Amino acid sequence: MAVPKRRTSKRKKRARNTHTKAPAINIQKCPQCQSMKRPHHVCDECGYYAGEQRVAAQEA
Repeated sequence: MAVPKRRTSKRKKRARNTHTKAPAINIQKCPQCQSMKRPHHVCDECGYYAGEQRVAAQEA
């Protein structure tokens, strides 16, 4: 069975994993109010999702 000869240092390990990172958050325009929102989420500005008002609009 293969066993590592030396322990992998933090620097080596982190250098190997530099390309793995969280994906960028997608945003798109709300079809109702044209503000930016995440896909498949209720719009924070108008409260619409899939053409229907799901929650009350936030008062600023």
